[in-house]
Amino acid sequence: MSTLEKLIEEKHQINMADIIREGNPTLRAIAEPVSLPLTEDLLKLGEKMLEFLKNSQDPEIAEAMGLRGGVGLAAPQLDLPIRVIAVHLPDENPEIAELKLSTVMYNPRIIAHSVQSACLADGEGCLSVDREVPGYVVRHARLTVKYIDRDGIEQIKKLRGYEAIVVQHEIDHINGVLFFDHINPQAPFTLDENVTII
Repeated sequence: MSTLEKLIEEKHQINMADIIREGNPTLRAIAEPVSLPLTEDLLKLGEKMLEFLKNSQDPEIAEAMGLRGGVGLAAPQLDLPIRVIAVHLPDENPEIAELKLSTVMYNPRIIAHSVQSACLADGEGCLSVDREVPGYVVRHARLTVKYIDRDGIEQIKKLRGYEAIVVQHEIDHINGVLFFDHINPQAPFTLDENVTII
């Protein structure tokens, strides 16, 4: 049974055992685009990835399944070298709709980005990295991403702030890049004035 077949089995719920860790060569490979039209297997994979993120954010389910909380997941983290990412950002302020982003992106790519940079005050973590890596991860503050949605339709979405950072983290995964590659090893907490801390 292939990795994909195992992951999309009806009864299987993606869990921490499915996620590969740093040192696995798949995390450093450039993933292949998925071909269109999207297959049923790829659609099921996207659903399972999104389900994992939702489960990981539910305290009771996460504890029962032993999940670490996550807001994004990329197929290479499941040992699948294909360009598929899932993002699930909870809507903490229902009055600001753009805070919520819950989607699967097939063949996502950044087509434009701001000159302004941003980083998270607490740094970044990763489900594939079982250690804390201190330091600021500097990314684009705003970006435009193009991708194929689950209906096979090309979407272009403008993102800013936290959701832009999350999507960049996941797109890095399909390009063989890990978050700590962006940290300045000599001065992990030094920033220039062009960087906004979120």
